[in-house]
Amino acid sequence: MVIKNVSLDIVCGITSTLPSTGRPEVAFAGKSNVGKSSLINVLMNRKSLARTSAAPGKTQTINFYNINEEIYLVDLPGYGYARASEEIKAKWGKMIEDYLHQSQEIRCVFLLIDIRHEPSNNDKIMYQWILDHGYEPVIIATKLDKIKRSQIQKQLKLIRQGLQVVPGTQIIPFSAQTKQGREEIWELIDALTGMAEEAEGEREEWEL
Repeated sequence: MVIKNVSLDIVCGITSTLPSTGRPEVAFAGKSNVGKSSLINVLMNRKSLARTSAAPGKTQTINFYNINEEIYLVDLPGYGYARASEEIKAKWGKMIEDYLHQSQEIRCVFLLIDIRHEPSNNDKIMYQWILDHGYEPVIIATKLDKIKRSQIQKQLKLIRQGLQVVPGTQIIPFSAQTKQGREEIWELIDALTGMAEEAEGEREEWEL
């Protein structure tokens, strides 16, 4: 996809009513500090529209990023933030569950896992949660630049086994530093949201 314009259109807090956007939505879930905001910035070709922080737990709202007035990238609150109170954790969890349950526009849910580590218990719960809501998540293995090339397949196997992924589940290694994986993720988003067909139609019209 050619990024023409992006904006943070909608921010939903704990007490907010979830919007009906009328556009395809692609959601991103992952534990605190796994690199969701960095990934979304790379996808949007922006340095800091999605706020990043070295301190985990920064994303405490559901943020809807409008891409080209065509689709939304939806940044879900990071889970597993140890310093958050149990009450707040429960509210974040309900926000995510409500979104997965209520949105009529979700085309895909990406689950981000740190490629350096075995999936945590929270990761496993979230993966199962997404499946239970009728979606087959695509796994994005983040922080690819932090491991040696020779370790990649071993770590991907660790993720597959740790999550007990559904056969055929796609896992995309990604680095926010090198941008490796960006094109693969966009190709998938384009295909799942119908943007690829639209672009093909525009090309055919141009050729005619």
